[in-house]
Amino acid sequence: MTEFKILHGLGDVPSGLRNGVVAIGNFDGCHRGHQRVFASATSLAKSKGKPAVVLTFEPHPRDVFAPEPFMFRLTDGIQKARLAKAFGFDGIVVMPFNRDLAGVEAEDFVGRFIIDALNAEAVVVGEDFHFGKRRGGTPEFLAQAGTRHGFEVHQLNLLEEGSEPVSSSRIRDALNTGELETANRLLGYHWIVEGTVIVGDQRGRELGYPTANFALPDNSRLTQGIYAVRLRLGDRLLDGVASFGKPMFDNVQPPFEVHIFDFDEDIYGEKVEVALISHIRGQMTFDGLEGLIKQMDKDSAKARDVLQNVQPLSDLDRELGFII
Repeated sequence: MTEFKILHGLGDVPSGLRNGVVAIGNFDGCHRGHQRVFASATSLAKSKGKPAVVLTFEPHPRDVFAPEPFMFRLTDGIQKARLAKAFGFDGIVVMPFNRDLAGVEAEDFVGRFIIDALNAEAVVVGEDFHFGKRRGGTPEFLAQAGTRHGFEVHQLNLLEEGSEPVSSSRIRDALNTGELETANRLLGYHWIVEGTVIVGDQRGRELGYPTANFALPDNSRLTQGIYAVRLRLGDRLLDGVASFGKPMFDNVQPPFEVHIFDFDEDIYGEKVEVALISHIRGQMTFDGLEGLIKQMDKDSAKARDVLQNVQPLSDLDRELGFII
């Protein structure tokens, strides 16, 4: 199996990623709708004996035109690369999205990127994919461009669940309202957050619940509350219970705090990934620390029970390695 490649831009595409099948889109979340595009692209590439490549964009196009980044992102470029690799792609191209790229005419986009840089044999997109200046690259335009230039174009209908399309915005809404089960089901895997462990206020240690703390992006809209989680530290998987938000203390820009079960190591400065398995409850306030500690005991017991019985949501969920 060839080494998975991550490219930042299309300046020098290796031969192993050219003349293949290209899935194009923003793919924030790489949810089940996106996975239909992925499955079609990888299956087509396999049948042709060609490489399968993801072409995506960072930052999110909406952030480029906003006064400051505001999108609640489900996956950044590195996370999308991890998901693409797990899905069986040979590589991913993360195109830096800026006003210059946004101003490229649709015909130039096809010529410069799809043909010259990638020499794509086939392109796979969702039916709502648009590209180029003023979104002039409509699905109809792309189909016609494929006919003119000799590459296949496969456009897939949106995946619907409950009479609504599976979408990144729908998943963001679910995470924002504490409906983690819905968000995970639409994603097709347990949502992952990550960060570098920082020094906190040490209050958890005083309560008998030391935590590994890291910051979520400022524009994260994850609802505050208590979660059953599984944490990856290097090659190890560790179970725990996490808290986001401090209603009894300083609640300004709270860190994401993970109490790792049966664990007592100094991991400050370490990179961790955390899969959110279940939303146990929302945040609560208590009359004193005794009530808080009793509730923390209950939360930990609940989290242990959940984690003992967790099942993968899909093959992709299993490939990501949090659910054995």
